[in-house]
Amino acid sequence: MDQVNGSVVTEFVLLGLTQSLGMQVFLFLFFSLFYVGIILGNLFIMSTVIFDSHLHSPMYILLANLSFIDLGLSSTTVPRMISDLFSGCKIISFHNCMIQMFFIHVMGGAELVVLIAMAYDRYTAICKPLHYLTTMNPKMCMLLIVAAWIIGVIHAVSQFVFVINLPFCGPNNIGSFYCDFPRVIKLACMDTYSLEFVVTANSGFISMGTFFFLIVSYIFILITVRQHSAKNLSKAFITLSAHITVVVLFFTPCMFLYVWPFPTKSMDKFFAIVDFVITPLLNPAIYTLRNRDMKVAMRKLIRQVVSSREIP
Repeated sequence: MDQVNGSVVTEFVLLGLTQSLGMQVFLFLFFSLFYVGIILGNLFIMSTVIFDSHLHSPMYILLANLSFIDLGLSSTTVPRMISDLFSGCKIISFHNCMIQMFFIHVMGGAELVVLIAMAYDRYTAICKPLHYLTTMNPKMCMLLIVAAWIIGVIHAVSQFVFVINLPFCGPNNIGSFYCDFPRVIKLACMDTYSLEFVVTANSGFISMGTFFFLIVSYIFILITVRQHSAKNLSKAFITLSAHITVVVLFFTPCMFLYVWPFPTKSMDKFFAIVDFVITPLLNPAIYTLRNRDMKVAMRKLIRQVVSSREIP
């Protein structure tokens, strides 16, 4: 690969989160506990949707896919963040850096489309309930899921094909604790202004546009519900507030990281941790605590697991 793009750089240096031993221990415990929570929470949602036939509807199938994406997105960065905490020399190979960037953007692009699909599902269910079963049928649901992954791959490849062929001859300090396109591009031994704009447009402007589109669509749903029945407004707001919270948690860090490129190192750390650690952990809690069907199905699954273990 290095011979193809003429690079002499075979590895990159990552930025440490902290030099304080006490803070390193705290962050190790913090990230480890949160990552275990991410794994258990998202796997629990996926298992509940898979094994409970009452949840085999578009809304919950999309939710299970969101959990799968969150688990994958977190797994691209968090394990390495944990292992690098006590490492004196935080080195990542050229190949592993490229792989990490690719999968971050595959998962990020897929999550973007899944969130749009979930907004469309709620719009159809609330504003056009009589057409819901015909519009959001199993075929449409699977089509949306396949489209999400295809668009995620296209989103990643459209940036990856340019970055992989850039010449890197030093320096090799990324200035962050994970690999991402904007910071890696800055290290190329050539003028990358036009490529930086492509990355900003691809990840930043799309994130910002999608964010405002989703917020406006949720406001439109609430206005439509209020016009038809003021009594159902509070119920619709409770349902949509979970979606709005997830949208804000996912898109806000993306907009700051890509539309406002190269913030201070402390801000970069904060937004990255929100995207890779906080959001994947909160999504399961947000969707389950505010959804009666999910809570009932989870209690049922827990009882089934406990009873199966009690049988000799």
